[in-house]
Amino acid sequence: MTIKDVQDKIIHLKEKNDICILAHSYQAREIIEIADVTGDSYMLSVAATKLSHKNALMCGVRFMAETVKILSPDKNVFLANPDAGCPMAEQMDKALISAVKKQHPEYTVVAYINTTAELKTICDVCVTSSSAVKIVDKIPNNNILFLPDCNLGAYVQSQLPNKNFKLLQGGCPIHAIVNTDDVKKAKSSHPDALLLVHPECVPDVTALADYVGSTSGIMDYAIKSNNKEFVIGTEMSIAEHLQYRCPNKNFYSLSHKLLCPNMKITTLVDVLNCVSGAGGVEIVLDDKTIADAKVCIDKMIEYGG
Repeated sequence: MTIKDVQDKIIHLKEKNDICILAHSYQAREIIEIADVTGDSYMLSVAATKLSHKNALMCGVRFMAETVKILSPDKNVFLANPDAGCPMAEQMDKALISAVKKQHPEYTVVAYINTTAELKTICDVCVTSSSAVKIVDKIPNNNILFLPDCNLGAYVQSQLPNKNFKLLQGGCPIHAIVNTDDVKKAKSSHPDALLLVHPECVPDVTALADYVGSTSGIMDYAIKSNNKEFVIGTEMSIAEHLQYRCPNKNFYSLSHKLLCPNMKITTLVDVLNCVSGAGGVEIVLDDKTIADAKVCIDKMIEYGG
């Protein structure tokens, strides 16, 4: 079978079985092409609530599928590849953060959306990379315990010097691996290119960027910019997707190290197997977990997330 053959089968089966396909922006091009919605994790979750399908299939990682289930508990939610996890989301658990909260009861616990449903149940406010600065700025308490990504937390802290941050040593191992040497090399190779990076990168890298923002923010900036060349400091797939969107512009990945194996583990055949009922895994969360985890997401929405 060709890629087109598999795509055609998926499209037929998803329509037949009332399935909406949600694909994170880091997914491969052939998956993006058959998705109903493409975007970041929170955008996908919100989009799912507005779709009438009774089934939702996440092409991404587990915490993203969990977030869809939290916001759409009446939907049957599936993860295309059961092994697609997120090291950042899984590096801090409920027991650890419960202990930290006891040590610092005067702090508001802010959870990056890249956390498990279980961990969200004990957090006060949820944020995305695009909304973190705005949301934290609106929190009445100036004491902020930000988790799990210390690099995103450091970026938010740099934008809100009036707040008192406590950061834990967690984060995205993919974004954190790039350094200033990678930036110098990219700028030397592409002197006319603007550097657009994700705030999950280390502070030394974000300090050298022309723009710091979420995946969707990076894409919007590049699409709207009059500049013709860009170095992209996030998962390598974004530079590829932008090449399709803007064929008159040039995009270069900041480093070949910016490759997320957890995002790349999902294949088009995984999607086919899931829509045909032969693969994937259903996300099952009990009512209490859904209710408790939704509290911090609702608070984010209240603050304008």
